[in-house]
Amino acid sequence: MVTMKALLLSEYKHLAMEEMVLPQVAANEVLVQVAACGICGSDVHGYDGSSGRRIPPIVMGHEAAGVVAAVGSEVRRFQPGDRVTFDSTVYCGVCEFCRRGEVNLCDDRQVVGVSCGEYRRPGAFAEYVAVPERILYRLPDGLSFVQAAMLEAVSVALHAVRVSELSGGETVLVIGAGMIGLLLLQAARVSGCSRILVADIDATRLELAASLGANKTLERSGDALVKDILGLTDGRGVDLVLEAVGRSETVGAAIDCVRKGGKVTLVGNIAREVTLPLQKVVTRQIRLQGSCASAGEYPEAMTLIADGQITVAPLITAVAPLSDGPQWFDRLHAREPNLMKIVLDPRAEAGAPQ
Repeated sequence: MVTMKALLLSEYKHLAMEEMVLPQVAANEVLVQVAACGICGSDVHGYDGSSGRRIPPIVMGHEAAGVVAAVGSEVRRFQPGDRVTFDSTVYCGVCEFCRRGEVNLCDDRQVVGVSCGEYRRPGAFAEYVAVPERILYRLPDGLSFVQAAMLEAVSVALHAVRVSELSGGETVLVIGAGMIGLLLLQAARVSGCSRILVADIDATRLELAASLGANKTLERSGDALVKDILGLTDGRGVDLVLEAVGRSETVGAAIDCVRKGGKVTLVGNIAREVTLPLQKVVTRQIRLQGSCASAGEYPEAMTLIADGQITVAPLITAVAPLSDGPQWFDRLHAREPNLMKIVLDPRAEAGAPQ
């Protein structure tokens, strides 16, 4: 029996390196030797059980890249040695939504590294992971594995901007300067927005937002933020708000900051439910748009990172061995200041299949 090392969530708030059986590849699957896997905020919420989507025991991790180690009998597009990354969404490819290209809405959607009761899909905080060929992408030579571990987050930002249906020249407010918010800022910029404002209550993150191209940053929230935005737009409000937090107070502020007939795209989803100022939405004819994961934006994300149009290096706090994962999860869960993306590298661990 061939084994590998993996970071197992055996119970909530308990991660440890374990020896596990090497995944067997189905006919349409590829075995990837993981070279980099980012810790997503959703993994941290899964770590403590708050999301309900990482039911132990589970190997988490879905922001990954690596090298093809083996392929199933029906795989034709990849071979051992190929440098690859993969979408976090495992879609069926045949349902109504998949046929329309809306793979993020697949009727049988699963997510790598997620266990939510309906399914259990092992993830990439391991030396090896098996994924379907259909979600795999070949990496450009100029894109490092660590950069590729950011592709999932970049594709989420690009998808949110795409579903917002911009025409160019808009004034945009991004609420929340965390990982996704800073990528939304950059995605909005490459999509032709003329003025991008970023709001957060963390001054350090706002400094980073300014360095990444924000036209103005606002260390404000709630009524103070609304007042400033109306002042900056002559009382009109912005054309679009990209809400990257997902709480009642930030969603409410987003609605108050957008102009009549404007759009609010909801990307953050920390809270399962929020209070909605319905009459403001209806009487001001505001469009609320949800954005879920991504749907085909990976190639664009690879091009934008490789060309330097989207910068990810300043968002990566550390690259560490997989065995250091438990301490990084503890630090992220404790909300230690100035931590952004942590990328774990399983290649530092001993052992490989023979």
